[in-house]
Amino acid sequence: MIRDILRMGDPRLLKRSASVNDPRAPAIQALVADLFETMRAVDGAGLAAPQIGVPLRVVIFGYADQRPNPRYPEMEVPPETVLINPELIPLGEEMEDGWEGCLSVPGLRGVVPRYKHLRYRGVDQHGQPIDRTVSDFHARVVQHECDHLDGVLYPMRIRDFRNFGYTDVLFPDLPPGADE
Repeated sequence: MIRDILRMGDPRLLKRSASVNDPRAPAIQALVADLFETMRAVDGAGLAAPQIGVPLRVVIFGYADQRPNPRYPEMEVPPETVLINPELIPLGEEMEDGWEGCLSVPGLRGVVPRYKHLRYRGVDQHGQPIDRTVSDFHARVVQHECDHLDGVLYPMRIRDFRNFGYTDVLFPDLPPGADE
């Protein structure tokens, strides 16, 4: 089921989410299905449970078919992933600035510093362990989505607000609908 996406200003987006006790529970399976259906309907790169009003530590990102994302056409698409109770481990101190948008902050983009190299761990919706070492856009997407689990929206991480604005003004050549 396609769910409504909460927008910046909704206090539910600012709360820390609870851990999932049983990733195989029917309610979690339904949540994961709703997250994917919602993300695909709006061409998102990822989505976190708090963005649809569910305060649990569940994020999804990527596409199984590895098709380019219209919102980030030049970026390599991460593999389709369900990540429950994630743990992020930066690999080194190297940070990289990059443009980010968010389905909860529609129409805007900003430059956000993120760790360039990252290891993440957690489990999927079947309780199977996930342990990956990633870099670049994949690392950025994971950090962005996991921030939602701690009540952090990307504008809170922007260092220079000269690099924050409306997508259609900043990137007039993006295809229609890529402004969210």
